[in-house]
Amino acid sequence: MLAPAVFVLLVWSVVPLVLTLWYSFQNYNLVDPTLHGFAGVNNYWYLLSDPDFLQSLLNTAILVIGVLVISVGGGTLLAVLYDQEFVGRGVARVLVISPFFVMPTVSALLWKNLMLHPIYGVYSWMMRAVGLTPIDWLQRFPMLTVMMIVAWEWLPFAVLILLTAVQSLDAEQKEAALLDGAGPVARFFHIVLPHLSRAIAVVIMIETIYLLTIFAEIMVTTAGGPGVASTNLAYLIYSRALLQFDVGGASAGGVIAIVIANIAAAFLVRAVARHLEV
Repeated sequence: MLAPAVFVLLVWSVVPLVLTLWYSFQNYNLVDPTLHGFAGVNNYWYLLSDPDFLQSLLNTAILVIGVLVISVGGGTLLAVLYDQEFVGRGVARVLVISPFFVMPTVSALLWKNLMLHPIYGVYSWMMRAVGLTPIDWLQRFPMLTVMMIVAWEWLPFAVLILLTAVQSLDAEQKEAALLDGAGPVARFFHIVLPHLSRAIAVVIMIETIYLLTIFAEIMVTTAGGPGVASTNLAYLIYSRALLQFDVGGASAGGVIAIVIANIAAAFLVRAVARHLEV
């Protein structure tokens, strides 16, 4: 009974993968039809020796690590905060998860034109209000700006998962620690944080897999610039394929991206499995 679904799934995933692998060994440039034939490992060699490739790998690592630190760290603190009773808690929960329902392209446009515009943006107005000179964030701090936008998008996901985990914590443990004289900081580090370790591992795994493919936010805001200052691996593949029309080189980049993603996924799955066994 499962055979038709499995067959369709295999065709859907294997055929693009095989074609990508095939084109990565071919001379295939859309603007030069005379250039064709087997290229061997030339596409890979050209890509690996390209300084832009190394910069894109570094930017990808910076983006993933930065967003994880902000979203997981902020999500943990907000989850603990929203687990407490306070006036307007329901409204606050709705507001904190609302960015997760905004499309990445729309989110990037909002930040670019509404919040960070050097003349009309909200941040510029706030800086002028206190006598400071507005900053062109996308020009001066492109990687930091993209990181902030992506973290804003993924913070609600971390809050949802971690808040659910916090609410599953046995209230008797917290009451016992309170009766023993443990302060809020001690309760957080010795009770809440160990309880959240599994949920945090799951959040890191899921976010990392998706963050490796961030594209829309970079495309809309910085277009990988200035230069390649905000170009990650996904945007580099796009620029090779659709801006430079080098299908062979872009396919080689796609194969490398698949290898990196699978290595990261295997490592993260093992880490999550160890947490679940504890």
